[in-house]
Amino acid sequence: MSKPRIMFAAPKSGSGKTVLTCAFLQIMKFRGIKARSMKCGPDYIDPMFHRKVLGIPARNVDLFFTNEEVTKALFHLEEEDYELTVMEGVMGLYDGLAGVREEASSYHMAKTLKLPVVLIVNAKGMGRSVLAEIAGFLSMDHEKRIRGVLLNQVSKAQYEGIAPLIEKELGIEALGYFPGQKEIELESRYLGLKLPFEIDGLRAKVIEAAKQLEESARIDRILQIAEEENEKYPYAAKEFSWLSGPKEQGESFRIGVAMDEAFCFYYEDNFRLLKNAGAEIVFFSPLHDKELPSGLSGILLGGGYPEMFAKELSENVGMRNSIKNAISAGMPSLAECGGFMYLHEALNPLVGEAYPMIGVVSGSCKNAGKLIRFGYCTYRFSKEFEQPDGAASEVKNLNEIQAHEFHYFESTACGEDCTAEKPVTGKSWACGYFGENHFWSFGHLYYPSNPGFAKWFAERCKAYRQ
Repeated sequence: MSKPRIMFAAPKSGSGKTVLTCAFLQIMKFRGIKARSMKCGPDYIDPMFHRKVLGIPARNVDLFFTNEEVTKALFHLEEEDYELTVMEGVMGLYDGLAGVREEASSYHMAKTLKLPVVLIVNAKGMGRSVLAEIAGFLSMDHEKRIRGVLLNQVSKAQYEGIAPLIEKELGIEALGYFPGQKEIELESRYLGLKLPFEIDGLRAKVIEAAKQLEESARIDRILQIAEEENEKYPYAAKEFSWLSGPKEQGESFRIGVAMDEAFCFYYEDNFRLLKNAGAEIVFFSPLHDKELPSGLSGILLGGGYPEMFAKELSENVGMRNSIKNAISAGMPSLAECGGFMYLHEALNPLVGEAYPMIGVVSGSCKNAGKLIRFGYCTYRFSKEFEQPDGAASEVKNLNEIQAHEFHYFESTACGEDCTAEKPVTGKSWACGYFGENHFWSFGHLYYPSNPGFAKWFAERCKAYRQ
């Protein structure tokens, strides 16, 4: 049976979802309520805030990446260990594929998981007109997922004047407000919010936001809504042994995962599948460590901001040589986006000269000054991946894996070993380097969309170890 659950969503990005979700989660910590967070959609940074700043578990679920049944199973994993699940929405409530479909939107997720929605509306500079905005969102809510409204960027006096109108004329609960406070706003850059380690005093900012939200929002009523919805829609998700089952028997193998200020974009459930296949995840820092950890059977270079640390990465010659020598000797490797850039011969940072990188990809990366690729895509390979027991029926095509691209840097050597295709327009392009024991590309792959990919990499690591 499900536990209480709630989603914080908004009409658009920039409405304050991350600040208020973090504040609400901090209030749960104040109250001793054991909560976990989840992010609807592919973004890495919001869950990173929840994990790094609040110290609570955070994962992604995404209805483009996985079908509804697998998404339900992912959502319910380890749910019994927590008293409450708080989900942060993505973009605007109804913004799905290409911004024109409901599929993969926050609303699609709310319908699939029976989540009550608190709609966060940035009402700065608005009076009665905010009713029209809220009314428009209510008119599209055919399943009555929206249970209340939280106004952001308004004063106490403004809220007290407008809240009765919201409840009387729209028939929806006003659940409180949050005043505009520049000192606790989260800064952004071209790829989204700045990372937690870059924002001075972030922990103190979240605590201050939580104290304010506790004063100005109806926290007890939000918790009651979360509980009511659980009682109204209790259900158990189908179990998938490949997802939640025990690790494969046999000796474990070590996969080195780049994790530091330059490389930190990872999906927690990707690690889950690798661990289920017998992997021990060993973190290392391309910035600070001088060489790879000992005893590795594979390397995973994730996304991040290598362009911000190009000089430091280049100057760490010991690590660059260690990775290059390992890959040249046949160690299995995966690289995504920033990790893929790191594999090139050179990287041109945001400003200044180009810096030498690892050099296993014969090309260079430079800033294009605009988004080169943005959004979901499907990667198609020349081979089908053998699936773990029970997984094949949940995979649409055995030679595909779902991914997300979001980068301003372009490569002079993107690769041509697979095809990426956009889900709505059908636009496609050749990309990536796919060999006997490696795959490198700009795409951030989501392994549960094709568990056979994780199994393939695990088998290559086992073979290398032997």
